[in-house]
Amino acid sequence: MPDGPYNADEIHLESSLGYYLTKARNVLVERMDRAVKPLGLTAQQIGVILVLSAQRASTPFELSRVMSYDSGSMTRLLDRLEKKGFIVRTRSDADRRMVKLELTPQGHEAARQLPSLGAAVLNEQLRGFSAADHATLLDLLGRFIANGIDEGTSACCGLGPSLESLESLEDSPEEPPPGHGGQ
Repeated sequence: MPDGPYNADEIHLESSLGYYLTKARNVLVERMDRAVKPLGLTAQQIGVILVLSAQRASTPFELSRVMSYDSGSMTRLLDRLEKKGFIVRTRSDADRRMVKLELTPQGHEAARQLPSLGAAVLNEQLRGFSAADHATLLDLLGRFIANGIDEGTSACCGLGPSLESLESLEDSPEEPPPGHGGQ
């Protein structure tokens, strides 16, 4: 008896969770690419703009860590954004070895527009979902992600409370926030 819903003898591509997650990601990326094309961006690039705008990173290393990119991929992504005029890289005055990242005025303007574009894309993709469906989807995906995260690492992709803060909620008599924890 397998230790979960899948049996190696019976698993098929089209019934695999991995297939559905990949397909869902690809559909969302394609829709987001179309939405941000007028800004001169791609779905892959908007994460950099938003993370820098939120001041969650200021160096390529920090950005790579926050976005879970390897350094080579991040360098290529930053090269494209710099060439398009969305970011600038400068050397730190305190440590010339350190590269600092900043949004240009064009980058700030894109960051201002991205939340409404993102909301429109997500709302369209969630068409027909109830508020309860949405909360359940977030809860299930959060739990799925948490099962693959190493001890001491945030399970929320840097977008919400850390696993540790959610675990501390489990110890308290209050309910966890909607979309996190719970059964």
